[in-house]
Amino acid sequence: MKKITFLFSFLLIAALGFAQTSLYDFKVKDIEGSDFDLSQLKGKKVLIVNTASKCGLTPQYELLQELYEQYGGDDFTIIGFPANNFANQEPGSNDDIAEFCQQNYGVSFPMMSKISVKGDDMHPLYQWLTQKAKNGVSDSEVSWNFQKYMIDKEGHLVDYASPRTKPNDEKIVNWIKGDS
Repeated sequence: MKKITFLFSFLLIAALGFAQTSLYDFKVKDIEGSDFDLSQLKGKKVLIVNTASKCGLTPQYELLQELYEQYGGDDFTIIGFPANNFANQEPGSNDDIAEFCQQNYGVSFPMMSKISVKGDDMHPLYQWLTQKAKNGVSDSEVSWNFQKYMIDKEGHLVDYASPRTKPNDEKIVNWIKGDS
């Protein structure tokens, strides 16, 4: 009986240890440094994008803003995460980044504080986004600035799009407009 109890306890602990988390389990800092609980996004599809101000793909901010203006609201939002992981293309402070985004692209979607999206200091949210063992869907590597992650209304990773995939690409727009 002890062996069965031990085995059951072990399996229960293992199952709990491997339970999939969701986007809603994370708290981050917004661009002003205030706490931002991602659970406040329950019921919305979320497009998460790592951004940079000095990148050849930086003009995607304009397309992201257009996407947000067209579809943002009760059912969809975009969250930008500035990161300086690629060729020092986001060297500024959070204040610098916020000013750049507002002045050059009129960004009104939520921007978060600068984080790391790869390497030894990768933010826990990006560990979840990029590791199948944590997200239950797929492994991916953030290959450059402006990689896009699609999160469903229940906070689960659905898919991702490469940095060169434009925010208004059919794949992303169809996902936003779809039922799931």
